[in-house]
Amino acid sequence: MAGLLDDCFKIGDELMPFDEGIKVLKERARLVVGTETISIRDALGRILAQDIIAPLDVPPHDNSAVDGYAVKFADLHQDSESRFPVTARIAAGHPLQRPAEDGEAVQIFTGAPVPEGMDTVFMQEDIALDGEHVILPPGIKQGANRRKKGEDVVEGDIIIRTGQMLRAQEIGLAASVGMGQLKVYTRLRCAVFSTGDEVADPILDEARDGAIYDANRYTVSALLKGLGCEVTDLGILPDSVAEIRGALHDAYPGHDLIITSGGVSLGEEDHITHVVESLGSIDFWRLAIKPGRPMAFGKIVDTAFVGLPGNPVAAMVTFMRIARPLILTLSGRTRCDPHIFQIPAAFAMDKKVGRREWLRATLEMNDQGQMRAHKHPAQGSGILTSMVASDGLVELPEDLKRVNEGDLVNFLPFVEMTS
Repeated sequence: MAGLLDDCFKIGDELMPFDEGIKVLKERARLVVGTETISIRDALGRILAQDIIAPLDVPPHDNSAVDGYAVKFADLHQDSESRFPVTARIAAGHPLQRPAEDGEAVQIFTGAPVPEGMDTVFMQEDIALDGEHVILPPGIKQGANRRKKGEDVVEGDIIIRTGQMLRAQEIGLAASVGMGQLKVYTRLRCAVFSTGDEVADPILDEARDGAIYDANRYTVSALLKGLGCEVTDLGILPDSVAEIRGALHDAYPGHDLIITSGGVSLGEEDHITHVVESLGSIDFWRLAIKPGRPMAFGKIVDTAFVGLPGNPVAAMVTFMRIARPLILTLSGRTRCDPHIFQIPAAFAMDKKVGRREWLRATLEMNDQGQMRAHKHPAQGSGILTSMVASDGLVELPEDLKRVNEGDLVNFLPFVEMTS
C-alpha cells in the first residue's frame, strides 16, 4: 500500500511554510500497516486496532471502599448511637450468600461485595465493639464508603478506542474487563540509512582523517523504536548516485518507510532528493524552518520516504516535529500532535520573521515558584550536547519578531515527541 498519495508538491525556489508542509503531509499520509492479535503481556507501546467494548461492569457489584461494618442506612438512629449484632464476616471474593436482614451488621473488608439490601459502610476506626455487637456513631451519610457497581466502567461502553497507543493505564483498564488478548496494528517497518563519504560507523570503523562518526543513524533508529517501529539498519550510503539508487530501490519492497539523513541539500554531492524523485516523487523539500530547512518527504515507488538533514540537531528536531506525525499516521495512531505548553521565557532575543524556529531549552523554577524556559547557550544545529542538556523545544512562530523576558512561549517537552 502506498504511504503517501499522488499529486506531488513541485520543488521551487520559495520555502514552504511549516504549517503548509504539515498540511500536505497529513493530507497524503494514510494507514499502511496490517493487524495482529497479541497477548496483553506484550501490548505495551502497541497501537490498538479495534475498539475495546466493555463486556461487564467494573466493579461488577457494589463493594466496600474500606475495612469496617456494613448496615442498612434505614436501620440507623440519626441522633444517637446504633447497636447491632454482627452476624457475618465478608472478605473480598466471598460474597454473603443471602440478602441482608433488618437490624444486623456485617464485618466487611475492602473490595468485598456489599450484601444485597445494605447500602452504608462504617470505617473500622469509627466504631466500638461490645462482645458480638457493634456500636455505631450517628452522623454518617447514606451510601458512605460504598463503591457502586459500574462506577468505573459500564458494560457496553467503548473504553479504549482504535488508534490509541497502549500505555500501562490502558493495559490495566483492558485487563480489568477480562481482555487477555488485544487486536493491534503490526509495527511499521522502517529502513534507515545515513549518507556521506565522510561518515564512519562507531561500531565498525576506526577514526580516520576527515571522518565523523555517524550519530544520526543511531539517533533516528532509537527515535523510531520509541514510536513502536520495527527498524532495519541498512548502514551508510556513499556519495554515489548509482549506489544510492540501488540501495533505495532494493529497500522499498520490504518496508513501509525509508528514512535517510544527509544528502538533501543543494551541494554537488547531495544526491538523495534527485534519486528519490527519479524512483517516485518528492512531495515537499525545503521548509521555512530553523534548524532543518533541507529535508524531503515523498515516496519511492509506493513506499513513504523521509529525508532528514545531516546536522544531528536538525535531524532530531525535524524528526520530532515533522516526521513524527507521518510515522504515527502510517502506524495507525489517531492522536499525532504533541501537547504544547505555554511557559514564560527566561530569555530575550530577536527573531527573523518568516520562518518557524525551535530553540533547545531547559525548565527551571524561579524564586517565586514559577517555571520558566531557559534557552540553551549553544543553538548550533551540530551541537548535539545541547539536546542532552535540554528538556524540550521552545517553538517560535513565523510572524514573531522578538521574545522578551517573561513572554509566554510554546514549549514542547521531549517526552511529548518521542513516544
